[in-house]
Formats: sequence, C-alpha cells, structure tokens
Amino acid sequence: MSTTMNGGQQSVDAGMVNGYLPTVNGESRWEEQFLPIPLRIDDKIRAQKIEARLSKLVLCGATLRQVTDVFESEIEAGLRQKPSSLQMENTYVPELTDGTEEGSFLALDLGGTKFRVLLLELKAGKVMRDMVKLYEISEKLRLGPGEELFDFLAECVQDFVCSEGIENGKFSLGFTFSFPMRQHSISSGELITWTKSFNCSGMEGVDVAALLQRFLTARGLDITVRVLLNDTTGTLIAGAYLDRSVGIGVILGTGSNGCYMERACRVLHWERSHELVEDVCIDIEWGAFGDNGCLDFLRTEFDDEVDSKSLLVNSFTFEKYIGGKYLGDLVSSALGVLARDGLFPAEPAFGYLQTAHVSMFEKENCSSEVSGTLQALRDATGGCSALSNQDALVAQHVAHLISNRAAQLVSVCVATLVRRMGRARVAVAVDGSVFKHHPRIAPLMDKYVALLAPGRPFTVLGAEDGSGKGSALAAAVAARLAAS
Repeated sequence: MSTTMNGGQQSVDAGMVNGYLPTVNGESRWEEQFLPIPLRIDDKIRAQKIEARLSKLVLCGATLRQVTDVFESEIEAGLRQKPSSLQMENTYVPELTDGTEEGSFLALDLGGTKFRVLLLELKAGKVMRDMVKLYEISEKLRLGPGEELFDFLAECVQDFVCSEGIENGKFSLGFTFSFPMRQHSISSGELITWTKSFNCSGMEGVDVAALLQRFLTARGLDITVRVLLNDTTGTLIAGAYLDRSVGIGVILGTGSNGCYMERACRVLHWERSHELVEDVCIDIEWGAFGDNGCLDFLRTEFDDEVDSKSLLVNSFTFEKYIGGKYLGDLVSSALGVLARDGLFPAEPAFGYLQTAHVSMFEKENCSSEVSGTLQALRDATGGCSALSNQDALVAQHVAHLISNRAAQLVSVCVATLVRRMGRARVAVAVDGSVFKHHPRIAPLMDKYVALLAPGRPFTVLGAEDGSGKGSALAAAVAARLAAS
C-alpha cells in the first residue's frame, strides 16, 4: 500500500493558479516535476539526438492540464447523455460494504477462457472462508449460440455447489461480466459488444443477468442474481472492504478502466427510482477516452503504428497509451524508429517485446543493471551482435518514457476524480498486472496525483480479485439493501 497525504499544502494554497500548484516546496517549478529521468549514455551527442527524436513522448504539466480539461468535459457530457468518448455507465450500485454483511454468497467471473465460480462466507463483514473453482470455456462455446454459453455457466454453478455439498442452499450471487454493457438496474444489463475471444450469437438486446437466472432456475437452484457488474466496479467494492474511504476503482492491467462514486443528482441515466440514493457507482469505461478525436494532440508516430497493427483500429485510444497489452509494442515501435534513424543497432520484431519486458527494463534501470535487457533485445532482434550495454540503456530509457507517460495519464484521471469528489480523503483501489508488477507505476502515481490534486489527501492501494471477491461482496451489499 502506498499513501499520499499532500500534507503542508494549505500554507501555499494562495499561490495556486486554476487549482494547480505552481511550485513544490518552494524549490522546483511545478512543471519540472513531470519530467522523466534523462538518458545517460557515454555518447552525449547520440543521447541528445535520441531525446529529440522521442520528445513527443514527454508530457509537460501544461499538456497534462489540457488532458485534465478534456477529461472533465467528457465526464460532464457523458453524465448528461451527450456525445462523449466516455460511456459513464450507471451501475446502480448505491453503497459499498459497511461491515455488517453476513452469510454465504456466490460470485461468477466471466471475462476470459477461464470461468470462475466462488463462494464467500462473511461474518460481521469479515471474510471467514472463500472457495474458488475454475472451468475452461471451449472455443465452440465462446463462438457459438449465447444460450449454450449461459447454460454451460449454470452447469458450472451446479457442479460447484454440488462439489461443496451446498446444492440445497439459498444464495445471492454477484455476476462479473467483463464486457461492455448497458445497465438497466443493479442486476440487469445488455451486452453492447463481445470482446476478447468471445463472439456468441443471439445476444442482441438480451439481459445477460436474466438469461443466467433462467438457466440457474431451470436447474432447480435457489440462487438469485443480485448484482451484475464488471471487474472495475468489483475492484472498487473489494477495495472498500480493505478501506472504508475507497471511492475510486481502477484496473491497470492488460487493459484499463476506472469507476467512482458520483453524486446521484449529477447522473441523468436512471431507469429505476432513486430518490433515496445519495451516491452511485459510475463505470467510466475510459479505455475509449479519445476515440472521438479529443486526445489527438497526444498522438505520436509510435501510437499510430501500434494502433494500425492492433485488432481494433481507431478504438480504445486511451487504453493504447496505458494498457499492458500495448506498452511492449510502443517500446518496439520507438526502438524501430531509432534504428531506422541510425540511432539504434537493430529494429526489434514488432510484437516480441511484452509488458513483462518493459517492467524488467525498468527494474534493471532502477538497479543499474543491463544483462536481462540486453538478452531480451538480442532475442527481439534475431541475435544482433552489435548490441552493447549502452544500447541496453537506450532501450531502458525508451521503456521509462513510455511508462512515465502511462503513469501520468492514469494519474490525470485519478486526480480529476479525487478533486471532483471533494471528500476529506479518498482511497483509490487498483488492480491489474501493470500496477502489481511494474516497479515504477505505483510510486509515479503517488507523485503525479499529488501534483495534479494538491491539497486533496488520498491513498492508492492494491485491491486484488475485484472480479471475484468484489463480486461476492457486491452480492452481500445488494442482499443487505434488499432486506432493509
């Protein structure tokens, strides 16, 4: 867990311009705090040329303010159901855990080829026991009729409860459905589009929670689908279990997304009575931020290449700046440009470098090592013998620029939400492989959120398994609300 409390800001609030702090500790200019670590190699002229060639990857404070302004504008448009690249979906989740949840709850996690069924036992809001079982979803099911897939999901639930000897029990269930959807209530929603490796037919206009409920009931199971959510909302709820001040959930892994607790009066999309609701969780779907062109001022030639070679061209613009699926490709693209300009010995094979390599480059950079970086570069370039330790430092620098930019852009979103919520303290729950395994992302987020949301105490904490534990906790909250 990393914590930033922004202490000592009150004495300099008078010097703030448009809510931003021009100086930090009266020493360095605010702008300068966003600059990445410079490239340090023996050949100073080469270093200058490389820095100049990659300069568009360096975002200054002024550019981040511009991104902030655009993000705020897109948020407002989305909440008002006006054209926006942000979906701003109402999840209808009005409360998080309060420590009084009791009982046993089921959760389903559908988002990849591995389908999970979980059981969570709670006492006085504390997890006493949790069980999980994995099921493989065949390609035939992922590409066949939707009803066959959902019948299989119900079959897996039946197998799970029978294996646990609880097939005659009565349960509330949380269903994590990690695909874009349009929600109509906390327990109903329609698929917008399949993604990843799924493309089931016959799902147009179908309520996925109701479809699951039909097949569960047909198998004689006394299980009620209480909550339909995605992994981002689940992360928010799982985080609230760890820290009651959590109000923002973030996924920073292969893809990226965020959600937060918004004032109900600011949200126009309601299909249920909400007079007694004060706050509601909004699923931002910020992976598509910029799909309407509002972030074109950020684009570089490296982003253009990665986008053109992606499966979904001209979409998921923001995710391609920060998602783990793309960071390795961005490094490959930048090194390829340097190679074509005679500033790097060889061009890496596009697609070879993965986010795990980026994290390793950064880890070695932090510890002044190059052996792993050099070996990865040789593998990526077909065994280029001309690669040297100095070239490894160049590759580490490219990884740092791209990682720094990713941390900055995620921090813009988080800081905007922290400022928007206006709470005494906001905890941000984050899950995902990039956050967990990249050595610099978490501390950089601490630094940049503090710079972009001065005077706003916050905490960034890791909250694992939002798609599993978070879903079961959401079912517990829904069951508590239904009984009240």
